[in-house]
Amino acid sequence: MTDEAGQPHPSRPERVDPPARILRREPDRIGFEWPDGSSSSVSARSLRLGCPCARCVDEFTGAALLDPQTVSEALTQSAVELVGNYALCVTFSDGHRTGIFTWAALRRLSGA
Repeated sequence: MTDEAGQPHPSRPERVDPPARILRREPDRIGFEWPDGSSSSVSARSLRLGCPCARCVDEFTGAALLDPQTVSEALTQSAVELVGNYALCVTFSDGHRTGIFTWAALRRLSGA
């Protein structure tokens, strides 16, 4: 929303579309279309292994806390929610849902 001068209204920021579009969402994989026209996908297990939350990555050292052997090869995702316009939150079949995946992280994890 803008004011009379065409400037963004200070109390209502303009909506900015996410920099990617979810092409398909299957229980074990999410596919994306990027602004440059390319597409990529990432498995639920790869997302879970790349989770940036404090339970999975040490906040101070950046060291991985999640043991990959504890993540099932058959892991799926049951929900995907938009976080603002900058990230997605994924709920996994193992109950984990505290990671916020930025679009940049999703692009990196999907190999795009």
